[in-house]
Amino acid sequence: MKNICVIGSLNMDLVVNVDTMPKPGQTLLGGNFKEVPGGKGANQAVAMARLDGRVSMIGKVGNDSFGKTLVKSLNDDNVNTDYIHEADCPTGVAFITVDKNAQNAIVVAPGANFELTKNDIDKNIDCIKNSDIVVIQLETPLETVKYALQVAKNLNKYTILNPAPAVKLDDEIIKNVDLLTPNETELEILSEMKIENEDDISKATNKMIEKGVKELIVTLGSKGSLYINKEKSFFKSAYKVDAIDTTAAGDSFTGALAVALSNNKSIDEAMDFASKVGALSVMKEGAQSSLPTLKDVESFIV
Repeated sequence: MKNICVIGSLNMDLVVNVDTMPKPGQTLLGGNFKEVPGGKGANQAVAMARLDGRVSMIGKVGNDSFGKTLVKSLNDDNVNTDYIHEADCPTGVAFITVDKNAQNAIVVAPGANFELTKNDIDKNIDCIKNSDIVVIQLETPLETVKYALQVAKNLNKYTILNPAPAVKLDDEIIKNVDLLTPNETELEILSEMKIENEDDISKATNKMIEKGVKELIVTLGSKGSLYINKEKSFFKSAYKVDAIDTTAAGDSFTGALAVALSNNKSIDEAMDFASKVGALSVMKEGAQSSLPTLKDVESFIV
């Protein structure tokens, strides 16, 4: 099994259930409220660890109760937190509303996550050196993401970029990505192309390949996922389940992909494994609280 380094965000998710999403200026009475460890980086690291991946994380939290809780939660899931440090500002938080149809709306206050700098990458270079796969998202500064990808590729590591939350990326970032894992909305922003059908998806993914990405997997929600590289493309159907909360679906999918690839699985096998993990994650509430174990996946009945 190969080692995985996750570089990314840690947030405390403040989650409230609602019947419908509030309109501008509207006040609603919500239902249940929970504090749930989250952040796309931490979610993906936990997803990997619960699937028996060997994972370490580079990130930052504040010197506050949320930060201590987040690091303890990662430790409890066997994520190596030696490379997570404290910043002189609050820990990142995400305010999440989840409606009765399991759809969510999220506002993130990045806090310490935006204190992760190039210098932090240099100081924690051993985490990258000792790993085979490096996984990054976009909840830390773009300059840090750009630099981390450059460092990882200079060290001949396999890089996975989950481009969320989506922003336009310059070609220097794109060319250092081996595997890009956007959803449809993120692909539209990255490619600067309107996506309304399958043909549009094909054109947009080809544009990203031309920019230097070696492989893409576009997640299509309940429809499934699409793989494409210079030589081939294929579609993988999603597993049909009754969704309760889709909060960490994308993170669980990316985390599962990394673990499968760290076990030398083919891309087809990795996508099937990730599809199962994604399906299991939407059947429970919350971010990290919804992430399945390897035993859960192995006992998953289609």
